[in-house]
Parts: sequence; structure tokens; C-alpha cells
Amino acid sequence: QVQLVESGGGLVQAGGSLRLSCAASGSIFFSITPMGWFRQAPGKQRELVGSITSGGNTNYADSVKGRFTISRVNAKNTTYLQMDSLKPEDTAVYFCNVLTASLQRSWGQGTQVTVSS
Repeated sequence: QVQLVESGGGLVQAGGSLRLSCAASGSIFFSITPMGWFRQAPGKQRELVGSITSGGNTNYADSVKGRFTISRVNAKNTTYLQMDSLKPEDTAVYFCNVLTASLQRSWGQGTQVTVSS
């Protein structure tokens, strides 16, 4: 069974940085699987923040472009989300999962990011 464990969240002031990690275990064929980082703010639907292909190509939502950077280390079955110049509107629970909706695994608990103004 696949398990996705996110970590690295916390409370940070606006303009600060955080680095989130997502470790995948189980039968996910991580090294060949495009992964996505998602977030869900209170009262809002979960949204895609950005994605990374197996080869390391990335795409980002307009709201985070130029501030967030996704990377991955396939040997560790881990993907990272580097978040810089954080804004209060980035406050949310952050998740990772397989990018393709039909292939997504059970969602982990996510990691809370709170940005104070």
C-alpha cells in the first residue's frame, strides 16, 4: 500500500521561506511517476500548486510562479517544495500526490503552512 508523508510545514512571517518534503513508500514506481504538490486553504477546494515529471520538468500555478520550486530525488522516493517569499494567502495544508487524478493514491495528512502578515 502506498503511503505519502508530508513534512516541513510551520509558522512563518510573510516574506519567509519553508521547504516541504514528501516521502513516498510502497508500490508507486516513484521514479517514473509525475508528482504534484497541492494545497487546501480553509473553506476552499484543494488546488494544484505545481508538478514535476520523472525527468524533473516542472510547472507551477500562476499564483506561486517565481516563488516556489519543486524538485525530486528519485533514489529517495522524495519530492520537495521550496517556498520563498511566502504570502499570507499561501496559508494552507500542503499535500503531495501522483499528478494524474485517476492514478492518485490515498491522500496523506498533509503539512500545515501558516504565513503571518
